[in-house]
Amino acid sequence: PKLQKPGMTAMLSLPKQIRIVEVGPRDGLQSFPRFIDTETKIRLIDRLSSTGLPVIEVTNFAHPRVIPNLADAEAVCAGIKRAPGVIYRGLVPNVRGAERALAMPKEAQLGELLGLITISEAYNKKNQNMTLEQGIAEAIKTFGVVDKAGVPFVMAMGMSMWCPYEGRIPEDRVITILDQFRNAGMRRFYLAGSLGMEDPVHVNGLLRRLLTRHKDIEIGFHLHNMAGFGLANVLAALDGGASFVEGAICGIGGGIAMPHTIASVGNLATEDIVHMLNEMGIETGVSTAEIAAAARDCAKLLEIEPGSHMAQVGTRADVMAGAQKAPREHPA
Repeated sequence: PKLQKPGMTAMLSLPKQIRIVEVGPRDGLQSFPRFIDTETKIRLIDRLSSTGLPVIEVTNFAHPRVIPNLADAEAVCAGIKRAPGVIYRGLVPNVRGAERALAMPKEAQLGELLGLITISEAYNKKNQNMTLEQGIAEAIKTFGVVDKAGVPFVMAMGMSMWCPYEGRIPEDRVITILDQFRNAGMRRFYLAGSLGMEDPVHVNGLLRRLLTRHKDIEIGFHLHNMAGFGLANVLAALDGGASFVEGAICGIGGGIAMPHTIASVGNLATEDIVHMLNEMGIETGVSTAEIAAAARDCAKLLEIEPGSHMAQVGTRADVMAGAQKAPREHPA
């Protein structure tokens, strides 16, 4: 897409409604600075279930040595209360993880499983000890196991736009890999800005290319907010055709291995996403007041301060109420 010249009005093409996916219990807690006990995880998920969020990512079936914070995956899945209409999702990073998830008792089974690959060759070598080709092959095998079991599958394409080792990820690489996955039978994907350093033009252009190339796929956008581009990238993704966007309550976590010299990688707060989209008139199915209340409750459960604009500032109505209480303006 071409950038607008000064003075020109850019017309966004936005959907009437959008799905918001909550990843805090998985992506938020897997890199949390301390282990959160199973009972608290269950209470967190149950509180999120009451908000109207349509999809909640609850855990990761990686080996407990790799993700010790989520070693209790089976117990969490068995303990949560299933709210009608909510899809509960788990990450299965490889075939073994998929087998673990599918081996749970029927009452603990999840409604959707998520595969994962990072598109950066350098990141794969440094942090996953495999080549990109090996990662692609494992992802396709994982999809085969899940698909055979008749469970819906989403393929996460992590670090698909920018990497601290490689910089900007070539779009053609993303397209080639997605082509391979589609040829293997996958139809649902998300692109992850795993650091939050991607820019809106890149996000928009890549989504448009992929969705123009393949009319039979669905793509979402999983975003982080390290550079502060998060909400701008949400709009860019929606204009580019994204079917869903993913955030984490209170902005917790951002579970990727990073060079120690780089600041922590935060997820974009779900409450800020919901707040903005609701104010724009885009249907999210989640009320602003309810997600704000849930963020406060979740922050208390985790004993943290929520890292969101919503928590710090509130809504337009909150600001107006504050102005009524203190109507005097500071002199210019």
